[in-house]
Amino acid sequence: MSRDTTAPFEFRGVNHLALVCKDMARTVEFYRDILGMPLVKTIDLPGNRGQHFFFDIGNGDSLAFFWFKDAPEAAPGISAPAALPTQGSFVSAHGSMNHIAFNVPAEHFDEYHQRLIDRGVVVTKILNHDNSETQVADSADDEDVYVRSVYFFDPDGVCLEFAAWTHEGFTDKDVAHDPARADGSRALGMIVAAAKNDETTMVPAE
Repeated sequence: MSRDTTAPFEFRGVNHLALVCKDMARTVEFYRDILGMPLVKTIDLPGNRGQHFFFDIGNGDSLAFFWFKDAPEAAPGISAPAALPTQGSFVSAHGSMNHIAFNVPAEHFDEYHQRLIDRGVVVTKILNHDNSETQVADSADDEDVYVRSVYFFDPDGVCLEFAAWTHEGFTDKDVAHDPARADGSRALGMIVAAAKNDETTMVPAE
């Protein structure tokens, strides 16, 4: 899918995601020492107002953690899922960040899954996401599988995922569902009709 050169803004990925931790030392131990993310920037806020630490997650992107001494306690099931996929409710509140998926190479996915286990991280089984009715294939060799996933929590209950794309890119056929409204009804024609119309008006490339 080509980039829209008429878009009002040029996005270059994620500069950083900012999350809140309870114990910055424990966070460093998990992200730097267990997951192996380089710690690239640390900030002590003036007036003892807290800390900001940044970890390198590749491609110039960062994962930031903020520490505030008197921050409220975590609220599983509200600010983050109460359970991992396949192990309970994966719902979180409006405006929450449900989980972070780190892009990892497909050729190392099984190795990385085992490496998490060897480092004491509790993980889900591997999910091979496809377009079937169940949306999960038994084997990664199924040609309809488009991404492989494994999920786990960090020490503060932030849900994390290792995700590996298994194809070279999406096509217009991958955008095929009308979005749900707040009451659960669908905004019929908002996506599907527009996609069909685009197909009939496309000009073949020279």
